[in-house]
Amino acid sequence: MWLPRSLGVNLHPTSLSGGRLGPEAYAFVDWLAAAGARFWQVLPLNPPDEFGSPYASASAFATWPGLLADPEAAVSPSELRAFESENAYWIGDWIDFAGGDALAEQVRFQREWSALRAYAAEREVRLIGDVPIYVAADSCDHAAHPDLFLPGDFVAGAPPDPLNDIGQKWGNPLYDWDALAREGYRWWIERMRRTLGLVDVFRIDHFRGFAGYWAVPAGAETAREGHWEPGPGAGVFRAAERELGELSVIVEDLGVITPDVHALREELGFPGMVVLLWAFDGPPDNPHRLENHREHQVVYTSTHDTDTLAGHFPGEPTWALLEAALTSRAALAVVPVQDVLELGSEARMNRPGEIGGNWAWRLEEGRLGPEVAARLRAAAEATGRA
Repeated sequence: MWLPRSLGVNLHPTSLSGGRLGPEAYAFVDWLAAAGARFWQVLPLNPPDEFGSPYASASAFATWPGLLADPEAAVSPSELRAFESENAYWIGDWIDFAGGDALAEQVRFQREWSALRAYAAEREVRLIGDVPIYVAADSCDHAAHPDLFLPGDFVAGAPPDPLNDIGQKWGNPLYDWDALAREGYRWWIERMRRTLGLVDVFRIDHFRGFAGYWAVPAGAETAREGHWEPGPGAGVFRAAERELGELSVIVEDLGVITPDVHALREELGFPGMVVLLWAFDGPPDNPHRLENHREHQVVYTSTHDTDTLAGHFPGEPTWALLEAALTSRAALAVVPVQDVLELGSEARMNRPGEIGGNWAWRLEEGRLGPEVAARLRAAAEATGRA
């Protein structure tokens, strides 16, 4: 019900010109409104790992104080008490894990982010967040709730596919879904509650793991040795809906997708994803081809894990490809800033499987001017998305 025909733009706060929630973040909201965009999509707001990845965070609940515009701002005792009370499920574990100033850091982040979110709402711009399905092996969550995870004989990964013939061995601990079910999926409910306290909509990364997940022997050299295990199905989300109401969720249903994944997505009524970058080869039933798009869906020109349009199609008129994405029957079209600016591979956010050199791209100050906003708005208006 939340998915209108609209335009979104993807830019993680670390990629703002200043890399923080300062004036440049508010200027970007103004630019989004001028460009006719209704959504600002970000990557996970959790603390990144040593390589800068927000998908391998030390916490599924905590936010990253590295984004703060004023990391030394005073915090009142009443703010501390209120935050601690409202976030009692997880904040104590995070303080024990991260140290004494962790509570004040979270309060500062909540204050700055809430102000930015309110500013965006006044300009009719809503925020889309991102929830990785798994947690890191050395995370606060794994340490605080070992009973909710399987022993370490098997770890998370992805099976071989046409893009990667050895699959991917991620190494994340696997959930004990039976244990989670016995506690009424409380950990997941609280994670979604926390997420919806920060954003209006969230994308679930690797949604297929709720239908069936790839378990890889911990000692295996590659993910080829893995096998499928059944996921929890709709139960997690039904439990969350009973407490949180209707969930505004986008599911990442890319990669090796089997009929049970499609069935679960349809049962829950969540829109899935297609990527224009992958629309120009493969069989006629390739779901990324424009003619195969569905209305209850989100089309991306490219993603944080792919090359940019200009990097993938060097020498091609990539603005025409962006406009083609906006013509899609998919209700929401999301365009990374890199594709709006027709930037090449030098602006790519992440190269999966490569350690180092990722998550570092930053927008050049002044690059998103009114002319670019007007051009994007014209394209959005022409396709009924502004």
